[in-house]
Amino acid sequence: MIENIHNLATGSEKIIEKVVQEDNIHYIHMIFGKDEGLPVHNANSNVYMTVLRGTLTIILEDQSANKYQAPTLLEIPFKTKMDIKNRDDETLELIVVKAPAPGKIG
Repeated sequence: MIENIHNLATGSEKIIEKVVQEDNIHYIHMIFGKDEGLPVHNANSNVYMTVLRGTLTIILEDQSANKYQAPTLLEIPFKTKMDIKNRDDETLELIVVKAPAPGKIG
């Protein structure tokens, strides 16, 4: 078999799956219930965030909160301060791609 197969979790319980962690790319699958999310942090690479289900509430740098519904792709530059949360009742599901992989960018 040439391809690698990665089965992603399903459901509504909080999960952060580091599906692929290679030298050139990180591919992460996340599911968050209401009021769940990530700690405020700075992007450690270029981030490509796809909203697959639900509504993402995100604050970048010192901007006001913005909401993005599925299907939306956000492109977030390296070192941007991010506050990522699910502030809505519906489950939030995201795919996050970091390219290049953290540590491979100046």
